[in-house]
Amino acid sequence: MRNARERRVRTGGIELCVAELGDPGRPTVVLVHGYPDSKEVWSEVAARLADDFHVVLYDVRGHGCSTAPKPLRGGFTLAKLTDDFLAVADAVSPDRPVHLVGHDWGSVQSWEFATVERTRGRIASFTSMSGPSLDHFGHWIGARVKRPTPRRVGQLLGQGAKSWYVYLLHTPVLPELAWRGPLGKRWPKLLERAEKVPAGDYPTASLPSDAAHGAWLYRDNVRPRLRHPRADAVAHVPVQLITPQGDAFLSERLYDDLEQWVPRLTRRTLPAKHWVPRTRPDQLARWIEEFVNSVEQGAPSRGSGPHAGRFGGQLALVTGAGSGIGRATALALAEAGARVVAVDRDGVTAARTAELALAAGASGAWVETVDVSDEQAMEKLAERVHREYGVVDVLVNNAGIGVSGSFFATTPDDWRKVLDVNLWGVIHGCRLFGARMAERGQGGHIVNIASAAAFQPSRALPAYSTSKAAVLMLSECLRAELAAQDIGVTAICPGIVNTNITSTTRFTGVDETEARRRQERSSRLYGKRNYPPEKVARAILDAVTENRAVVPVTPEARGAYLLSRFVPGALRKLARVEPKL
Repeated sequence: MRNARERRVRTGGIELCVAELGDPGRPTVVLVHGYPDSKEVWSEVAARLADDFHVVLYDVRGHGCSTAPKPLRGGFTLAKLTDDFLAVADAVSPDRPVHLVGHDWGSVQSWEFATVERTRGRIASFTSMSGPSLDHFGHWIGARVKRPTPRRVGQLLGQGAKSWYVYLLHTPVLPELAWRGPLGKRWPKLLERAEKVPAGDYPTASLPSDAAHGAWLYRDNVRPRLRHPRADAVAHVPVQLITPQGDAFLSERLYDDLEQWVPRLTRRTLPAKHWVPRTRPDQLARWIEEFVNSVEQGAPSRGSGPHAGRFGGQLALVTGAGSGIGRATALALAEAGARVVAVDRDGVTAARTAELALAAGASGAWVETVDVSDEQAMEKLAERVHREYGVVDVLVNNAGIGVSGSFFATTPDDWRKVLDVNLWGVIHGCRLFGARMAERGQGGHIVNIASAAAFQPSRALPAYSTSKAAVLMLSECLRAELAAQDIGVTAICPGIVNTNITSTTRFTGVDETEARRRQERSSRLYGKRNYPPEKVARAILDAVTENRAVVPVTPEARGAYLLSRFVPGALRKLARVEPKL
């Protein structure tokens, strides 16, 4: 691990290999690895945290460069693992409590550290991912056995199926033979294929012996604790729970009743699989940093809305953010804890959005003024954003303009203007920001604002409808291409929403007086409909969380979408009706 300082800590007849990065004068963050890993699983996260914290990693006994107990049986109990943790904490931070972070079995044992009395005062906070407390798990099983409703039985069976590997690890000799033989050789490729873990210097060459020794973590602890869980396993520190939604080994339902055991709980969810320290190091580092800083400052963690656990610390860029759907979306993301880049060609309105975003809870908000139809300006914007703020996690291509008029009244210049903004603006955003998402390899989401006009033909909106239909198809094509890289793409089709697009819509084939009259009439009609942009923003956040492909938002948009799928002829007939303007 680059720039790491190593030391040895003796405890209970073994030697633990401890690595440190960053300034020892800063708050200490201790990262505890899981099975069948070594401390190297944290290398990417540790490097990102080292600028702000004193980061400590150690190889659990019997793993990596640490020595193994003799005999192995009985050498990996939670009590002995707690002894190891306290020895490390006393060595690296004797005068201040440490912030604990655990993954997989590192989290399982850290739950023990965070709930036993003898560690009180030595831990400032705990971030858990992909590893439950065995005590909480035991009580969870007991509650479902005592009251076996169909839903609870389904939960038990579901988790039982996910825990297949636990049964195998309890068999004698076979796990050791497998890990020291074919499984140990094939494991890196299996991780790369199944979990999309990037190839490189992980896992280390010690994997076969680490995995063989680590089998005793299960044998020494799982059955005793599940049969006789502690009744006092209440966390005495603030806990941040990060739950990967695609975890193949643990059900999200395991944490349904966690509040009864954790008085100060912050929940986060992540659209990823089990090995998030390797596949999502940027997001984990941001969440750990945010949580540790909030505990150090005595303040609650940011983000309290329904999506707080999903967007906290993420970087979101919204075009057309100066008003309407763009502003509402930027503020909804801010309330969920995201860092927001508000982009608009009107710098004054974008600046106001950024101010409101900070007030709403954004962990950072910035203003960028640009015309999305200008390719060179967008390229400069992307360079600036990536250099100063980082890779965008959520991109919302919202900027758009309206044009109304028959096909023959719409000039080539009108066509160029609407396609340059509504289509090319989306293409520029997807190309410039989506490419960096893909290169980073840590997932992301692109939201393209289309329209109900994308699937609802109209004799009055040929140019606008064409541009939005193109955005819809572009979104579908990108979704297919980027799925393998965990980048979701969503087309949002709002319908009639009360925004200022009507006041800026160009009406072709009429003089200025008539165009102004039509603008005013359209604005009044949209105002009477009064569907607020905040509802569209909520639909956008829901769509990103659920990774939905196409989202018609308003009732009329949903109705038109259903008709376009099942009775397209009805929409075609409706399109022939001349609108009253």
